[in-house]
Amino acid sequence: MAGDRPLGEIAAIRQGRYLPLDTMAEHQSETAPIPVWGANGIIGFTDSPSYGQPVPLVTCRGNGCGLVQWTGGTAYISNNAMAIIPVTSEPSDTRYLYYSLLNTDFLDVTTGSAQPQITVGHLSRKQIFWHQDAHERVAIAHILGTLDDKIELNGRMNEALEAMARALFKSWFVDFDPVRSKTEGRDPGLPKHLANLFPDFFEDSELGEIPRGWRVVSVADSCSSISSGGTPNTRSSEYWGGDIPWLSSGETRSKFIITTEKTITSLGVSNSSTRLAKAGSTVIASAGQGHTRGQASFLTFDSYINQSVVVLAANRAISSDYFLFFDLERRYEEFRRISDSSSSRGSLTTKLLGSLFIALPPLKLILEFDLIVGHLVSRIRAGLHESRTLAALRDTLLPKLISGELRIMDAERIIGGLG
Repeated sequence: MAGDRPLGEIAAIRQGRYLPLDTMAEHQSETAPIPVWGANGIIGFTDSPSYGQPVPLVTCRGNGCGLVQWTGGTAYISNNAMAIIPVTSEPSDTRYLYYSLLNTDFLDVTTGSAQPQITVGHLSRKQIFWHQDAHERVAIAHILGTLDDKIELNGRMNEALEAMARALFKSWFVDFDPVRSKTEGRDPGLPKHLANLFPDFFEDSELGEIPRGWRVVSVADSCSSISSGGTPNTRSSEYWGGDIPWLSSGETRSKFIITTEKTITSLGVSNSSTRLAKAGSTVIASAGQGHTRGQASFLTFDSYINQSVVVLAANRAISSDYFLFFDLERRYEEFRRISDSSSSRGSLTTKLLGSLFIALPPLKLILEFDLIVGHLVSRIRAGLHESRTLAALRDTLLPKLISGELRIMDAERIIGGLG
C-alpha cells in the first residue's frame, strides 16, 4: 500500500555546495570527469564528487524550484539543488524515491516571488507517496527503471552513431585522409570503387589546400533555399494547438529532431510569417545569448519554423542533405564568432550563413557518403522514436504505480509485452 509520509522521515535532505564557475571545466575530460549539477542540469565538470553513486535532486533556487533530477552516477551537487538520500538500507529505494519525487508537486513548499526557494525545513515536511512494503518499492523501481535504462541505452547508442558519422565526414571532407594517403603512396584503406573517387593531389584555393577537382562554393550556392520563419500571434488561441508542427530555436538542442514541442493551425500559418522547413533540411538557431545560437540540427519531418531559426535546404544537383548538415553542424564556434562580430546582440542572419564557404567534392562522392551515413541516421531516428514511446509509457505508469492505482503485476505485464 502507498501512503503519505513526510520526506524528512524517510530521507536525509542535503543542500549542495557552491562551486565557483571559474573553477569548473566547460567540458568533461580526464582531469575534470565529474559532472556538476545545478538548478537545471549539468553546468560544468570538476575533479571532486559530492556523491559516488546516483542520487535524486530537487532544485531549491530560482525559476526551476521543485524540478526533480537524477544524476545517474558520480556527481557534484551545487548549492542550487538538494540531494535526497533514503535512510533505508534497500539499494533500490534511491531510485524508487526519485520516481516518488517526480510524482510530487512542490509548489506549496516554495517561498519567495522574485527569487523562489525551497528550504531544507520546508522540504522535510513535504508529504510524498511511500510504499510501506519494501518488495513493492523494489518492483516499482525496477519497472520504471527498466524503461529509463532502455532510454539511456538508446541515447548512448545514438551518441556513438552520431560520432561515427561525424568521424567519417571529418576524415573524408575536412582532413582529406584518403587523399593524403594516396599522395603519400599509401593505401587509403577503402574499397576500390570509393578510393577511385578521391584524387591523389591537392591544389590551392581560397580555403587553403583542397583535393584537386573539388570546388569552393558559398553555402548559398550549395543550397536551393535559405530562409527564416515567424511566430503566429500568441494571443490568438485559434492559431495554436493544431496538427501542424512548429519549431522554435531552443529545440535545436537535439541534433536530430523528430517532433516539436508546439503545434499550430492552418489559420496560424496563413496569418503569420512562419515558413515551412522540409524534411531533410538543416535548421540553425540564429539568436540567443546562451548555448543555443549557432546550434545546427537535422529535421526529419516537415515543420514550420519561428523567426529565430534559419532553414537551409541542400541543392541536390550538387550536394545533399546529409553533406550539408554534417558540414554546418561542426561549425558551431565559427557561427558564434561571426554572429558576435556582426551584431551587438549576436545574431546569425541568412545572409551571414549564405556567405560562408564550403569545399565541395564531386556529387558522386557525396552520394557514396550518403549511402553510409543514411544507415546510421536511420538507426538514430529509430532509437529516438523508441525512446519517445518508452518515455510516454513511463510517464503514464509512474503516477499510477506510485499512488497504488495500478497493480505491479499489471505494470509488469505491460513492460513484458514490449519485447
